[in-house]
Amino acid sequence: MSTTIRVSDDTKSMLSVLKEDGESWDEFLNRLARRERDVEEIGGFGEEGLAESMEQTNQAMSESFEENIQDTDDLS
Repeated sequence: MSTTIRVSDDTKSMLSVLKEDGESWDEFLNRLARRERDVEEIGGFGEEGLAESMEQTNQAMSESFEENIQDTDDLS
Protein backbone atom coordinates (compact mmCIF):
# COMPACT_ATOMS: atom_id res chain seq x y z
CA MET A 1 0.00 0.00 0.00
CA SER A 2 1.28 3.48 -0.79
CA THR A 3 0.56 6.84 0.84
CA THR A 4 1.22 10.33 -0.40
CA ILE A 5 2.58 12.89 2.03
CA ARG A 6 2.42 16.51 0.96
CA VAL A 7 5.25 18.79 2.06
CA SER A 8 6.36 22.22 0.92
CA ASP A 9 9.28 22.59 -1.47
CA ASP A 10 11.31 24.12 1.35
CA THR A 11 10.66 21.13 3.61
CA LYS A 12 11.56 18.68 0.85
CA SER A 13 14.80 20.59 0.23
CA MET A 14 15.75 20.40 3.91
CA LEU A 15 14.93 16.69 4.04
CA SER A 16 16.85 16.00 0.82
CA VAL A 17 20.04 17.19 2.52
CA LEU A 18 19.58 14.52 5.22
CA LYS A 19 18.61 11.73 2.82
CA GLU A 20 21.47 9.43 1.87
CA ASP A 21 22.36 8.64 -1.75
CA GLY A 22 20.56 5.53 -2.96
CA GLU A 23 18.10 5.67 -0.07
CA SER A 24 14.41 5.65 -0.95
CA TRP A 25 12.13 8.21 0.65
CA ASP A 26 10.44 5.36 2.53
CA GLU A 27 13.78 4.11 3.89
CA PHE A 28 14.80 7.66 4.82
CA LEU A 29 11.55 8.43 6.68
CA ASN A 30 11.68 5.06 8.44
CA ARG A 31 15.25 5.76 9.59
CA LEU A 32 14.32 9.27 10.69
CA ALA A 33 11.22 8.11 12.59
CA ARG A 34 13.03 5.50 14.67
CA ARG A 35 16.31 7.30 15.34
CA GLU A 36 15.54 8.94 18.72
CA ARG A 37 13.70 5.96 20.18
CA ASP A 38 16.38 3.51 19.03
CA VAL A 39 19.21 5.60 20.42
CA GLU A 40 17.63 5.58 23.88
CA GLU A 41 16.96 1.83 23.71
CA ILE A 42 20.48 1.05 22.46
CA GLY A 43 21.89 3.22 25.23
CA GLY A 44 20.01 1.14 27.79
CA PHE A 45 17.61 3.86 28.83
CA GLY A 46 14.48 1.94 27.80
CA GLU A 47 11.13 3.19 29.00
CA GLU A 48 12.49 5.44 31.76
CA GLY A 49 14.08 7.76 29.21
CA LEU A 50 17.39 9.51 29.02
CA ALA A 51 16.64 12.36 31.44
CA GLU A 52 15.40 10.02 34.20
CA SER A 53 18.40 7.71 33.74
CA MET A 54 20.81 10.64 33.94
CA GLU A 55 19.12 11.91 37.11
CA GLN A 56 19.38 8.48 38.76
CA THR A 57 23.04 8.15 37.78
CA ASN A 58 23.80 11.65 39.06
CA GLN A 59 22.12 10.88 42.38
CA ALA A 60 24.04 7.60 42.76
CA MET A 61 27.35 9.32 41.99
CA SER A 62 26.62 12.10 44.50
CA GLU A 63 25.85 9.56 47.22
CA SER A 64 29.02 7.61 46.42
CA PHE A 65 31.08 10.80 46.50
CA GLU A 66 29.65 11.77 49.89
CA GLU A 67 30.41 8.29 51.27
CA ASN A 68 34.01 8.51 50.03
CA ILE A 69 34.48 11.91 51.67
CA GLN A 70 33.09 10.56 54.94
CA ASP A 71 35.41 7.51 54.76
CA THR A 72 38.39 9.83 54.17
CA ASP A 73 37.38 12.03 57.12
CA ASP A 74 37.13 8.95 59.35
CA LEU A 75 40.76 8.06 58.53
CA SER A 76 42.01 11.46 59.78
